[in-house]
Amino acid sequence: MKPKVLVATTSRWVTTARLAVAFCNAGCDVEVVSPPGHPVRKTSVRRVHPYDGLAPLASFFDALEASQPNLIVPGDDLAARHLYDLHHREQVRDRSRRVREVIEYSLGPAENYPLMFARTALMELAGAEGVRVPQTCVIHSNSDLRSSIVELGFPIVLKADGTSGGDGVRVAQTFEEAERCLRKLQAPPLWARAAKRALLDRDRTLVWPSLFRRGFRVNAQAHIRGREATSAVACWKGAVLADLHFEVLSKRASAGPATVLRVIENADMAAAAEKVVRRLNLSGVIGFDFMLKEGTAEAYLIEMNPRATQVGHLTLGSSRDIPAALYAAVTGSSIREAAKITEKDTIALFPHEWLRNPASAYLTTGYHDIPWEEPELIRACLRSRQKQIAWYSPQRWFQVFSPVRIPRS
Repeated sequence: MKPKVLVATTSRWVTTARLAVAFCNAGCDVEVVSPPGHPVRKTSVRRVHPYDGLAPLASFFDALEASQPNLIVPGDDLAARHLYDLHHREQVRDRSRRVREVIEYSLGPAENYPLMFARTALMELAGAEGVRVPQTCVIHSNSDLRSSIVELGFPIVLKADGTSGGDGVRVAQTFEEAERCLRKLQAPPLWARAAKRALLDRDRTLVWPSLFRRGFRVNAQAHIRGREATSAVACWKGAVLADLHFEVLSKRASAGPATVLRVIENADMAAAAEKVVRRLNLSGVIGFDFMLKEGTAEAYLIEMNPRATQVGHLTLGSSRDIPAALYAAVTGSSIREAAKITEKDTIALFPHEWLRNPASAYLTTGYHDIPWEEPELIRACLRSRQKQIAWYSPQRWFQVFSPVRIPRS
């Protein structure tokens, strides 16, 4: 019997659709809970449950009850947080033992959940396990910030808990810049931003934080000069089953997600992932971000993502197939990996590198990760780009406001 996997996402990232398809290809029966208009609806995944950003826990609970999955895979940070919050809610209310059990089975012991989004505490835990980490501390005020700058020096990296995709990361070079960054990172989402995301992206996850003025906790981290790198691992009950390690070659923005990666082998990265996974007894798909120190191969762990990352669908050979590894863990069978998608080390992620630069040399010199087996998904990505261009065009806003007339006095 096929294991049933529920891929859970609060965003409209196309990489979550790619991950769902990869689990289907691994032999799983896949369902998805996602916002309206998610590109997964243009794939071979047939059952999609609605996610409502105004009632997130109810959305996830209903999807879990309807699908009865063997495994849950969160596709973004907020989805992982919803699962942790749902587990806590059901535990406090002493309800739905089945929901609590499948969440713990999929992610690991509930007592470790508070650490997943506490950047400073997680860095301290990793450091205690012998992992190289930059010094990190929580910032509550300008006084804390200045004390951290005196200790860590410039440039200093500021990161807000509960954010992802580079949205909550700033690098400051002066005291004044650091104070401005702190105010912005601590502040609740602007109503205009929440409204734009709700209207344009049909994503209402920022509405409540904006309305209730919920701010963010900010951390200061020492800056490591070097090259960015990232890992994705499949793990089960504290053991790493499959891992993917990359150096980042290109990004859409300085603090944004990667668009081009190069496959690497790095003992520090592999060891760091293994130590953290073992210490927290993790299961599922976990992402780790690193800095490779300038002039060396030393890897410093700078962040952990308690969810699938944008490379989780890539099948790159022995011990590098995340869906196949988790399929084997759930079924108790041996790992049957898919064919290696490319012999090239450089991988341009679709559609991200194409969106960054349609003339990028990486699209031809590297492996361009286009999902040819999902033509409707490709078309949806192209249409989405065209809509974005149309939305932001001056002609559109001229049309929107041209009927407006200023009343005469």
